Amino acid sequence: MNNRPFKARLGANENVFGPSPRAIAAMQEASADQWMYGDPESHDLRAALAAHHAIRPENIVVGEGIDGLLCYLVRLVIEQGDAVVTSDGAYPTFNYHVAGFGGVLHKVPYRDDHEDPRALFRKAAEVGAKLVYLANPDNPMGTWHKGADIVAAMEDLPADTLFILDEAYVEFAPEGTSATVDIEDPRLIRMRTFSKAYGLAGARVGYALGAEPLITAFNKIRNHFGMNRAAQIGALAALEDVAYLAQTVGNVTAARNRIAAIAQANGLSALPSATNFVAVDCGGDGDFARRVLSELVARGVFVRMPFVAPQDRCIRISAGRPEDLNLLETALPAALTAARS
Repeated sequence: MNNRPFKARLGANENVFGPSPRAIAAMQEASADQWMYGDPESHDLRAALAAHHAIRPENIVVGEGIDGLLCYLVRLVIEQGDAVVTSDGAYPTFNYHVAGFGGVLHKVPYRDDHEDPRALFRKAAEVGAKLVYLANPDNPMGTWHKGADIVAAMEDLPADTLFILDEAYVEFAPEGTSATVDIEDPRLIRMRTFSKAYGLAGARVGYALGAEPLITAFNKIRNHFGMNRAAQIGALAALEDVAYLAQTVGNVTAARNRIAAIAQANGLSALPSATNFVAVDCGGDGDFARRVLSELVARGVFVRMPFVAPQDRCIRISAGRPEDLNLLETALPAALTAARS
């Protein structure tokens, strides 16, 4: 669009504060052994994750980010013509996988800028869905539900529908956001990642938590050497560095507060967020928000926005370093003036 490097990269929901120094050091040390394949079972990482979540390794599958795991899951479950339910405007990559394997998407609208679990589950019953997808906290809006409310809504989940709960951002969320469900409950599979709070988006490490029969079924179709050695080793070191994770969460909280303050100073409102980004309501329709986005990009500040109305009245700004947000603070008033004219 502008054929120049961005001055501030605030559009991809990356963790600009970076991974733990211990993770970086571990990956650097592992570089000499890259001639070997990675462990196809991700044994050490799964064992550490099992201890972290107080479950068995048999309830965990590690894969190439949540995107890769969603692809495997759709391949495992969906045949041509099978119904799948999601929210209109929710994570589009899941939709691509469903379409790629011949599934038929049925969508329900957001409610008050939140995904609506009861409406999703009712739609699943209506269309006989094999899968239903919900992210908590949500992308692209950053809103969230209490985990207990998600569990209560599961009363409406059809017995033969598998619920995919994407918890990619849960480390940034208030306590009680994660859904507490028996790990052997066959109705639910939960997705987690090292891309966000742990700062390893480029390493592509995600994992799923679920009932042992479902997790074991991934072995039929997954790429057994899809996880590279350095990624496994880096994720393990990142998981162990609890203090650095807490520091990152603090940095992200401060950045969210700063983004909200910048928005307010410019007459805009920021939606409450439990992620590493903030959806900022531009106060108009989607066309106006797109003009604001375009003007920010023209000034070297990369942001994105939701794709579906009425959520597209917002732009989505990732948590940045102080220097990144200084650039946003300088660029936003001029971008708004240009968009309004």
